[in-house]
Amino acid sequence: MSEQGARRGQEDDWWRQLYGEDGAGGGAGAGGGGAAGDAARSGAAPAAGTPSGAGPADVGPTDVGPADAADTLDERVASVLRTVGPPGWGDRDRPPPQPSPADAPDRAAPAGDAPDRAAPPGGPAPDRAAPDRPVPDRPAPDRPAPDRPAPPRGETPTVPVSPAEPPTRRVPVPPPPPSEPIPLKATGPGAPPPAPVVTYIGDRPPTYEAEPAALPAADPAALDELVPDTALEGAQYGSLTLRAASQRGDSARYRGEVRRDALLTARFGAGRHALILVAVATGRPAVEGAHRAARDACGWIGSAVGRSCTQLAEDIRADRRGDLKAGLQRLTDRSYGKLRARALERGGPPEQYTAALRCLLLPADPDCRTRVFFGVGAGGLFRLRDGAWTDLEPVATDHGASAPLPATEAPARPGPGLPHGPGLPHGPGTAEYPVRPEPFLFHAAFGRPGDALLLCSTGLAEPLRQEPAFAAHLADRWSTPEPPGLVPFLATAQVRAKGHAKDRTAVAVWEA
Repeated sequence: MSEQGARRGQEDDWWRQLYGEDGAGGGAGAGGGGAAGDAARSGAAPAAGTPSGAGPADVGPTDVGPADAADTLDERVASVLRTVGPPGWGDRDRPPPQPSPADAPDRAAPAGDAPDRAAPPGGPAPDRAAPDRPVPDRPAPDRPAPDRPAPPRGETPTVPVSPAEPPTRRVPVPPPPPSEPIPLKATGPGAPPPAPVVTYIGDRPPTYEAEPAALPAADPAALDELVPDTALEGAQYGSLTLRAASQRGDSARYRGEVRRDALLTARFGAGRHALILVAVATGRPAVEGAHRAARDACGWIGSAVGRSCTQLAEDIRADRRGDLKAGLQRLTDRSYGKLRARALERGGPPEQYTAALRCLLLPADPDCRTRVFFGVGAGGLFRLRDGAWTDLEPVATDHGASAPLPATEAPARPGPGLPHGPGLPHGPGTAEYPVRPEPFLFHAAFGRPGDALLLCSTGLAEPLRQEPAFAAHLADRWSTPEPPGLVPFLATAQVRAKGHAKDRTAVAVWEA
């Protein structure tokens, strides 16, 4: 027997034991029968040393003879799946035929490995190529999966699990934690509590309602004279922040009267040389057309300051307070002279067509912190520093109204920025009626970082001077590190106090 024949005989014995044949069938033909069978299947002559009489009867069972398909381990597994599984399960991925051991190239295998590979009869067949866990069959990419029969109605469809596919343990993924809302304001033990909403000061609310009740009567031919219930303004230049608000009083809201307070905010110039004017005027109470007089007073003083803004800004930066006072007094007298002339045109007494006028001049230059106040009539000027109010209302220097100048006399020195020309306006009634009804007021203040300067009409100045709780409330709300916004500023300025139902106008300037 040649060496090649001996190797084939050993391989035949291994295949017989692998396929579960009994020992009697396989032991008789362990040597030559296997070789002869291989030779018969392959069509080759028996090898040298093989008995010529060995035939198919000596090979063993007939199921190990020639077949159309290769009888491999994969084919056996597929056969079992076809038998015990659902229809079409084993045929969905039948492997291609494998070549028989006789057709495979010669492989040198150690003789000592054969007993270890062979399993005892009736036991599981070892597989050298198979891993510890069998690989599940997967459908080929180009072959569609076979149709599976639908489950009966009322039954839950189940997916068959291949015996070769190990169960997979799925670890549940915990849901993401709910996102916490971002607080709009700082919260916690160290955060300040939110400020309570205060609508009035005192042990009981005022008599009138807090919201407007009636609108003022309108003239179809003079709709441009309508005045809104509330006016709100704000700005920021350099180191200052401006907030201004004007609102009808509770009495005017209830009776449907027009707001008699007028508010004007204007900027003249640009850049560091710009000058900001804020004017507040209040018409006479119980006088028809008082709101027109307040509006005219603001408009005329605004026009006069705008024409002289360059010279006024230079005098403020140079701190020439004497020139400023003289020049602003002449501008104020000119404005009141126009009010008197307008009253005569309308056919009414000039002492009724007038208004209290109070103004602030604010340079936009961040290096200049001088704030100039001037005006005529009642009102208030306060400074809030370190949480305490200081009344800055100036003392009148000219006791009495200014006397009119003769028509041919001109001022000795024109005020800053004023053109040369005749003096104050003159005309009918000049000698009879004074130019302005009350003394001229002037004050220049230097703003420190953290200060707040408040200019207001009598509707706010009276409760601020007469009601300590009201003054403390405003100081608490406006002593914040940052200036309030427009809406919070208005909410604080309109806090009511019993017995104070006039129109209110407040202009505050915060220094950074």
